[in-house]
Amino acid sequence: MNALGIPADYGARRRLPLQVEATELVPVVGSTDGRQIRLVPEVAAAWKAMRDAASGEGITLQALSGFRSLKRQTEIIQGKLAAGHTIDEILKTVAAPGYSEHHTGRAIDIGVPGEPPLTEDFAKTPAFRWLKGHAHDFGFKLSYPRNNLNGFAYEPWHWRHEAK
Repeated sequence: MNALGIPADYGARRRLPLQVEATELVPVVGSTDGRQIRLVPEVAAAWKAMRDAASGEGITLQALSGFRSLKRQTEIIQGKLAAGHTIDEILKTVAAPGYSEHHTGRAIDIGVPGEPPLTEDFAKTPAFRWLKGHAHDFGFKLSYPRNNLNGFAYEPWHWRHEAK
């Protein structure tokens, strides 16, 4: 176990590869809390194209989170531990540092204005239905569907861009 209490066999047990931190990032938009959201250039362009296509069909897609450093991933887990959550609870919804798709700059969390962010309720929105039907056209795939092999909770908001 490491300092956060993450088991040494975490990656192997959860079938998660180590993720390399992106170095070339571009801003795509500011988040609703004022943080800048960044992605690798190829994914930023795909996100903008997908967002614009959805908008053309009356669907508003909002970027909630993009690139996340190993340091930030550690801070998120430390905050949850400080709030009294167990490491087992946390690892159902947050990847251990080094294993998050957000490190790559190829993953984006998506929401819609007026809806609570990062909840399963996103799956009930027209935006999610649009993504299910069209995201693949832009290279995006839902990372954590129900009962996924990685043991994460269902995350209808988390989409990753497949490298070409």
